[in-house]
Amino acid sequence: MHSMKVFYEQQARLKGIALLESRPKYQMRNMMAKEVCRNQKVVSFPRIVKVADAVSILQSNLHNGFPVIDHVRNGETLVIGLVLRSHLLVLLQSKVDFQHSPLPCDPAGVSKSIRHNFSEFVKPVSSKGISIEDIHLSSDDLEMYIDLAPVLNPSPYVVPEDMSLTKVYNLFRQLGLRHIFVVPRASRVVGMITREDLLIEDSEDSASVELHSTSVLEECGRGAPTS
Repeated sequence: MHSMKVFYEQQARLKGIALLESRPKYQMRNMMAKEVCRNQKVVSFPRIVKVADAVSILQSNLHNGFPVIDHVRNGETLVIGLVLRSHLLVLLQSKVDFQHSPLPCDPAGVSKSIRHNFSEFVKPVSSKGISIEDIHLSSDDLEMYIDLAPVLNPSPYVVPEDMSLTKVYNLFRQLGLRHIFVVPRASRVVGMITREDLLIEDSEDSASVELHSTSVLEECGRGAPTS
């Protein structure tokens, strides 16, 4: 057991992952989520990002996860998901998602099919993966655009800004999270889920397919440490 723990810690350090102790610090009981990100500048990506802008953002900071925003009809911005640095680097290196138009490929809002294998987004165990210095782009490439909708995580974990930091800490530990969005307290409740709601009868075949799909997506989504 000790040797496995040492191995895990070594791999975590190699990947730059922050290791959390089993228990939160005592002073966290009197702190809220918003207090630890009060002085942070939120760096986000638009859904349709110019390649030159994506490169500039990745070169100018070391964040490993970014909110992705889009604009609705009334001009208001809407957070539509989370994109990982490692996934952005895969898109920039492959260039297959580059497009000339700064408009979505799917105006109706239906995401286009992804052009990559899931394995492309999984870092080798013994490697930190691609770095921005590994990306070589021409001047024409820099003028292109990328639609991030097919590769973002549309349902990242979110906590209200006044949640106890102890609770936030425990979420990171218990769920193995790398990122959590901190948002203003919700103004209304659209529903409530209980344990009984999750007791859904299903066929064995569809359940196994869903479980496999979920595990693959989660593996791809854990490719970046918190900033």
